[in-house]
Amino acid sequence: MKTILCALLCALPALAANDDSFLLRGATIHTVAAADIPHGDLLVRDGKIVGIGAKLSAPKGVRIIEARGLHVYPGMIDSATEMGLTEIGAVRETSDTTEIGNLNPQLRAAIAVNPASEHIPVTRANGITSVVTLPQGSMLAGQAALIHLDGWTWEDMSVLPDAAMVLQFPIIQGSRGRSFRAGQTTYAESKKTYEEHIRELEEFFESARRYQKAKQAKGTSFITDLKFEAMLPLLDGKIPLVVEATKERPIREAIRFAEREKLRMVLAHGEEAWKVAADLKSRNIPVVLGPTLELPINEDDPYDRPFSQPGELTKAGVKIAFGSFDTSFSRNLPYQAAAAVPFGLPHDEALKAVTLNPAEIWGVADKIGSIAEGKWADLMVTDGDPLETQTQVKQLFIKGKPVDLDNKQKQLYQKYLNRP
Repeated sequence: MKTILCALLCALPALAANDDSFLLRGATIHTVAAADIPHGDLLVRDGKIVGIGAKLSAPKGVRIIEARGLHVYPGMIDSATEMGLTEIGAVRETSDTTEIGNLNPQLRAAIAVNPASEHIPVTRANGITSVVTLPQGSMLAGQAALIHLDGWTWEDMSVLPDAAMVLQFPIIQGSRGRSFRAGQTTYAESKKTYEEHIRELEEFFESARRYQKAKQAKGTSFITDLKFEAMLPLLDGKIPLVVEATKERPIREAIRFAEREKLRMVLAHGEEAWKVAADLKSRNIPVVLGPTLELPINEDDPYDRPFSQPGELTKAGVKIAFGSFDTSFSRNLPYQAAAAVPFGLPHDEALKAVTLNPAEIWGVADKIGSIAEGKWADLMVTDGDPLETQTQVKQLFIKGKPVDLDNKQKQLYQKYLNRP
């Protein structure tokens, strides 16, 4: 008995190791970066794609998954969420997105992620395998994290634990076409506050550069400062600055600020990015667009402005991605991209905007975002086009490991479907 038990225990690591190796056979493979492969096979070993083609043979010990009549796509990427940082928006104790103070570059969203969030299985059930989770609340809010939606700890989930620095660009409050009424802050007061924030931001960046030079000089009196330490990857160009700006004026000011500071910039939100498309294109600034299924931000805008902007930016040569800027509705990411297709965004570009484009924007296109040899096997197996609402995700893999598609919403659906 003891011998049998020992043999079983010894076999467990081998079984676990094979969990991320398989041959997916007979599906239509949508690589995104190259042509589709009908009736194709996909070989995955140790979590990475090692073969794509027709009539591949499975190495000894590798399981075979029959997928005839199904479709294989790369897992989708939501480029702006609060995933893992907030559970119930109205309950303060479940939200960890903000911190006091205007300048908090040392804060890291990655280490605050809750791997047990109920939003994670709901989101990945719709084919989303990775998200960028953003800190909020401060002007310089901290460091965003690109994470997989699977793992026991934040370290397990991390793709890029420090993917970008997040800046909510200062604006003159109340200047969105609304008049200042009695009891409200006056325009002069709002403008003064805005100028103070800009000055504070510029002085902080100047101090960070002095710190950078002092550290390089390695003087005996050098003292480590956590805030300035967090700024070094940004100043060195290793990570981009995600600037959250909506209107044309702050977008233009943010572009000038990034140029002065010699920073790589990613524009987030950008509801009026279409007005500065030429500048974004010439400076190679990508845009993470918010939900398409929303009303225009200005009363006199065309009703379809949110629907048409993705196509306009793509036509102008601006690289776009989509972000939910949410937690609960991250699962609707593919439908936000799909809603722009009838208004000028080519279908292939809509699919890229939730797969390959975000991978390129965040600098991980060598790992995820498309189906190619050498990349992680972040895959969804569907019965149709993932941008269509009736399509069902049949299987999901993150780094080659099958992910359970069960979630709270499905459990509730079954509970009330079977109600006596």
